[in-house]
Amino acid sequence: QVQLVESGGGLVQPGGSLRLSCVTSGIIVYAFHMDWYRQAPGRQREFVARITSGGNAHYSDFARGRFTLSRPNNTMYLQMNDLQPNDTAVYYCRATRSSNEYWGQGTQVTVSS
Repeated sequence: QVQLVESGGGLVQPGGSLRLSCVTSGIIVYAFHMDWYRQAPGRQREFVARITSGGNAHYSDFARGRFTLSRPNNTMYLQMNDLQPNDTAVYYCRATRSSNEYWGQGTQVTVSS
């Protein structure tokens, strides 16, 4: 059974940092494209970043330069720096390979003073 479990969210002040984790079971992270998405209240879920099975990282415009992906030990991390109030959202990890797609339950990130 495949499981993706996110953690690391919380409340942080503007300019602060968080590191999100996506712990996986039932898959080999290196064999999948691993993504982070986020969904703010009243908005559609949007792409944040991806690390491909080949190890290439891609970032959305808002994430580039502030967020960094890594994936050691069958876990994917998203280091988020210089967080701003409009980064407030539920962050989800996703794993895809061919027609297989798996999502985690999400972790809440709130950026507020």
